[in-house]
Amino acid sequence: MIRRLTEADREIFLWLSEEFYGSDAVLHPIPDSYHAAAFDEMMRSDVYADGFLIYNKDEIAGYAMTAKTYSHEAGGLTVWIEELYLLPEHRGQGLGHAFFAFAEEFYKGALCRMRLETEPENERAEALYRSLGFEELGYRPFVKEFTK
Repeated sequence: MIRRLTEADREIFLWLSEEFYGSDAVLHPIPDSYHAAAFDEMMRSDVYADGFLIYNKDEIAGYAMTAKTYSHEAGGLTVWIEELYLLPEHRGQGLGHAFFAFAEEFYKGALCRMRLETEPENERAEALYRSLGFEELGYRPFVKEFTK
């Protein structure tokens, strides 16, 4: 089962997102305040981001967070899979595939493109994404960080 986050899920989201940002799936940890700010934004509005809890039977298995943007190049809504994290004991059980099927259905009718990123060393995630039809873009990503 996959469902949207609710206000009651704050502690679960904070725990799972801290686990994710403490893993080797990301470049570096982020400040604790960013986790709370992300949750607050998802509860404030669904304009920019959506959050989901992923269950394996009746157990919480992980979470996902998406961000939305309009892409002229894609012709409409682009959904970024910002975060997809499954607890280690729930990996390899089809939950990643299930989330992507859910996301395509959830955004159906408006979705023109889905994007995501992965660390080059995260071969398991890359294999999942390729099996779902994702392809590498020819772009080189750039970022400029600003301090708050």
